[in-house]
Order: sequence, then C-alpha cells, then structure tokens
Amino acid sequence: MSDKHHTPTTAVALHYDGKEAPRITAKGSGELAEKIIALAKEHGIPLQEDAALINLLSKLDLGDEIPQPLYTAVAEVIAFAYILSGKMPEGFDPAAEPTE
Repeated sequence: MSDKHHTPTTAVALHYDGKEAPRITAKGSGELAEKIIALAKEHGIPLQEDAALINLLSKLDLGDEIPQPLYTAVAEVIAFAYILSGKMPEGFDPAAEPTE
C-alpha cells in the first residue's frame, strides 16, 4: 500500500571542528537526502534522526554556523556521534568530577 502523503526524506550534514560553532555542509530532500545518508554510512559517519531539529537546520544555508538557540540540541547530536564512534572531545576527561 503506498502513502500519497509520504514526506520526502530530508538530511542535513554538519561539520564540527571543536573550535567554532558547527556548520551546515550538506542538505537536501528526496533523492539528494538519500545520497547524503548513503555517503555518511559509506564513510562511517554516525546518523541521528530528529525530525524537529532537521526541520530547523534545513532552513539554514550551506556554510552557515548553527544559531545559538540550537547549540544545546546540536551538542546532543555531536555527543551522540562521539559516543557511537568511540571518541572523546579534545580536553574531555571522563574521570573529572562534575562541577556545580
């Protein structure tokens, strides 16, 4: 059974160098989104589905930095990617006591 109201897949790729705010490096819907996702999988780049965040990020232009109101949401995505890839951010010490 086909769904006439199927929303095309949308994908947004981010680049984060650990120094500046993350930037939009690729985005697209439909066939282009599928290619972005396939490339990410091919290169072992972690993927995360978050329809609300993708909707907001897809409104930005290529090369744009993430706006400050989205920092927390994007930081969660980046943390998820680090965990999946077994990496730790530069300067992160998991043994350090949290400060209050």
